[in-house]
Amino acid sequence: MLLYFVYFNVFRSDDVINSPYNRRQDTFAERVVRGSILSSDGEVLAETQVAEDGSETRVYPYGEMFAHVVGYESEGKSGIESLANFSLLSSHAFFTEKVANELREEKNIGDNVYTTLNVSLQATAYEALGSHSGAVVALEPSTGRILALVSNPGFDPNTLSEDWETLISSVDGELLNRATQGQYPPGSVFKIVTALEYYRENGSFDGFSYDCGGSVTHDGYTISCYNGSAHGHEDFRTAFAKSCNAAFASLGLTLDRASFARTCGELLFNEELPVSLPYNKSSFALDDSTEDTVAMMTAMGQGETTVSPMHMAMITSAVANGGVLMNPYLIERVESYTGARVESYSASAYGKLMTAQEAEALTGLMEAVVQEGTGRALGGASYTVAGKTGTAEFSSDKSKSHAWFTGFSNVESPDLVVTVIVEEAGSGSEYAVPIAKKLFDAYYSL
Repeated sequence: MLLYFVYFNVFRSDDVINSPYNRRQDTFAERVVRGSILSSDGEVLAETQVAEDGSETRVYPYGEMFAHVVGYESEGKSGIESLANFSLLSSHAFFTEKVANELREEKNIGDNVYTTLNVSLQATAYEALGSHSGAVVALEPSTGRILALVSNPGFDPNTLSEDWETLISSVDGELLNRATQGQYPPGSVFKIVTALEYYRENGSFDGFSYDCGGSVTHDGYTISCYNGSAHGHEDFRTAFAKSCNAAFASLGLTLDRASFARTCGELLFNEELPVSLPYNKSSFALDDSTEDTVAMMTAMGQGETTVSPMHMAMITSAVANGGVLMNPYLIERVESYTGARVESYSASAYGKLMTAQEAEALTGLMEAVVQEGTGRALGGASYTVAGKTGTAEFSSDKSKSHAWFTGFSNVESPDLVVTVIVEEAGSGSEYAVPIAKKLFDAYYSL
């Protein structure tokens, strides 16, 4: 017991104290003024203002813009306010200053948390979404640093307590972080996953051939290409670039369903994600007992498959990073209020989701989308882009669809992954691609 006591205090105590479920943290606020949360370039995202009478007010200068990712610390805690609660309520001020404050019964000043977030990119994503519901994720594939994370509709954390009852009873889900907790049918962005499974079963994309007449019918069930477009004779690259539903639905009948399920598991469908914010698991359901029509729908990104924008960004990041997924992270470092470094966080690899050869093959397909397919609006810039658009139906009458895009820039040495979903908007090329372009443009103008 003595050995465990020593082990706990030396190795585990900070972990336990830092747990968001540990109520002991709340008592720290009695003697520490909560520290600030800042962007990577030093802009204040949350701070505590102290009035002359000693009363404290938590202030969020950017209001709704960072609401879901920075979070709130009243009515419970969320976002970075929850993740970094221990650091924000710890003080590494000079020892003599802390002693003097204790003697005067004054509070010490808490440490500041610097995030990976970029204000310019966050503002671009927020403004680009506008009044649309949806989410945008932007991260570095080589490090996992999250540069922007926007969910809309949002809420104003400055007035959270006053608005709380309205928010928790709202049907619009303003408190839901759609970037990590949203579960959407992926539509054609899932064709990245289907293409990977085809590649694993066949060793290449060579030899694939399909004649698209605008639809495919099997067992009396018809699947149409977007707007009934007939794509004609296609190889795999063309079918992917033009996002041919008929070709991929037909492909779904030929794939080994058990192998497909394993591939999806390796890409973290139905699995825990290395994400620090609250999230919902993505789902994939396909086995030998699955009806052919469901297998066809699944291969083109419909059926029972769901995914979050963050998870789709992680899959895209692995493609961009030679098959290796880096752990996404939001906190860069912790400093005392005087600027002394307390703790730093660095990039770490989650693991290999696919081989480098597989990632290179998928990159080639995603380049074709921009060069000759549904993502042509991203071409002609000073940077190159590889990506995939998606239009995901979600209503039984097929009259409504979400617009998707996921991709990365500077294809030879990828810089930035951007994933966008715009709810109930229409096609990905029309609604999601322009938002992604604004993010890429903003990134290269920094």
